[in-house]
Amino acid sequence: MIRTMIVDDDALVRLGLTDLLDGDPGIEVVAQAPDGLKAIEQATAHRIDVALVDVRMPRMDGITATTRLRSLPHPPKVITLTTFDLDEYVYNALAAGADGFLLKDTDPAEILRAVHLVAAGSAMLHPTAARRLIDRYHATNQPEATAAKARLDRLTPRERDVLTLLAQGDTNADIATRLAMRESTVKAHVSRVLTALEVTNRVQAALLARDAGLAA
Repeated sequence: MIRTMIVDDDALVRLGLTDLLDGDPGIEVVAQAPDGLKAIEQATAHRIDVALVDVRMPRMDGITATTRLRSLPHPPKVITLTTFDLDEYVYNALAAGADGFLLKDTDPAEILRAVHLVAAGSAMLHPTAARRLIDRYHATNQPEATAAKARLDRLTPRERDVLTLLAQGDTNADIATRLAMRESTVKAHVSRVLTALEVTNRVQAALLARDAGLAA
């Protein structure tokens, strides 16, 4: 059972997401919070596997909350909820350790899929908006490209292949199929990639790949 927490200052959003998630037999909503401060309290009191966190909230915003949640002794995975006009907020949330983000008008089935994927260790970026947001942000940060390319030089050719597909949003199973590898081998490659690049999750690895121009 995936234990989830919903963090949003809109009570109707919390209610709607709770109904959606509790309708999945593999997901349970065990906590809710109207802001980041309350989210930290709830995550400390309950074991949370995945937290769905809004970006704009009173007292403590979603970006700060993500950083704090990810620094807990037993950190939950974080999916950021946002609207498309918050480009830099979204990037900062991902850089803070979020494992993905969804637009608030995402299809309900995709929200459920995101929770399952993130709980299993994969990332979930909105299939179209995420790439546009990340690319638009990094277009104004070209000096980072040189440093990113230097870090990618640490990878073997096979690890670069895995990173390329990871940055496109492929799951471990997808990568295994496309590269004709065992899924367990893909997992080992992903672990080595994260270590070599000195990042904590797949989303940060994908951002670094985009900085270096490895992923379109």
